[in-house]
Formats: sequence, structure tokens, C-alpha cells
Amino acid sequence: MIRPLTAAQRRIVEEADPVTGRLRGSDAQLARLVLMKLAFRHPRPPHDHFLTPAGHRIREAGPPEEHAAQPMPPSPPAASAEGAFAARVGGEAPVQDGRARAREVRSAWQGLVELRRMTNRGGATDRPCAWERTHLVRAAALALEAAGCRPAEGDDGDGYLVAGTPQPEAVAVRGRGPGGIAGCATALEQAGWQVSEHAQPRTGGRYLLASPRRA
Repeated sequence: MIRPLTAAQRRIVEEADPVTGRLRGSDAQLARLVLMKLAFRHPRPPHDHFLTPAGHRIREAGPPEEHAAQPMPPSPPAASAEGAFAARVGGEAPVQDGRARAREVRSAWQGLVELRRMTNRGGATDRPCAWERTHLVRAAALALEAAGCRPAEGDDGDGYLVAGTPQPEAVAVRGRGPGGIAGCATALEQAGWQVSEHAQPRTGGRYLLASPRRA
């Protein structure tokens, strides 16, 4: 059982990079988080520290009192109250500054590729890492947005929509508007996902099922 975090430890965890999990703190604080199995020290210089999957879960759960007061939302909003980056899954309000958003997406994708290099066996960057397999909707949405696919905006906007499914390690990608899901399959495949196209039983509309490729 993990001992409760001190205020300083919780602040370090909560301020970790939302995509890579990179941590900032004193050597003693980071070493303690490693002992608690909430962080690991990368073996290559500059030997930065990163959250483990257990550390990511604590970060996303928020403070204990907030976690107990309300359930976690099924999918993340476009940005947290602190303004942290979050991939657009579709249905969010329009982005006010497109150029700033493009920079954020590019930086987040580069960080995710680096996380793949550091955590995948052999440093492979052509397939998703463990973080992506535990954050399927966000990971797939980031891959789509980084590839230039447009998320749907609001309730009626054209673009992609990413949602979870009852199937393990699979997300559904739907498209609204003339483009439909065109381009989404290619973007996901190039990002290391396995993709198959299906028809909805009632409407006949097409959608994608995507899963992280393991090898």
C-alpha cells in the first residue's frame, strides 16, 4: 500500500508534464518518489525522472478530497483548470488561437514520441507505449490532431470524434461532415495503431476501431 503523499510530494506529482510525466524536484524528493514506485529515473543522461503508471493515476485522480467528492470524468476536457494540455477528442468549443494550438500539439506529440523512446523496448518510437495503452482516447486523439486531422467542434461541427468502447484496448473514431473518417485511418496507422473499418448496425454509417500496435 502506498503511503499518503506529503504536500510537497503531491505538488511535484501534480506539476508533472501531462504527456511525458517528466518531474521537477530536489534529488531527495525525486528519490523518495522512486522508492514509492511513483517515479523512475531514466538511465540515459540527463537522467530525468518520470512518473510511472501508478504516478500518472495519482496525478489524474487529483487531491484525495476532490477524488472522493466526485467521480473522474469519462473523457478529459480540452484543458484543465490549470490550463494543462489535453488532446481534442471532438465536440469541444472552437480554438481561439489556431497557431498557439498547433505549437502545443506539436510539442505534446514530440514529448510522446520521446516517451515511447524511453519506455518501449529497444527505444522503438513506431508503436504506442504503456502510457498510451492506459489513456486510449487521449492518445488516439493526439495522434490524429498531430497528423493534421480536424476534430469536430461543438455539437454540429465537421471533423473526427474519438470515444472509448467496451472492447479492451480499442477506441472508436467517427467523422462528421463531407470528409467523414477519410485520413483518420492513415494517420493512426502511421502513428502505430491497428485500424479496421466497420458499419454501424442501425445507420450503416462508417467508423473506425483502433488499437495500439504492440509489435
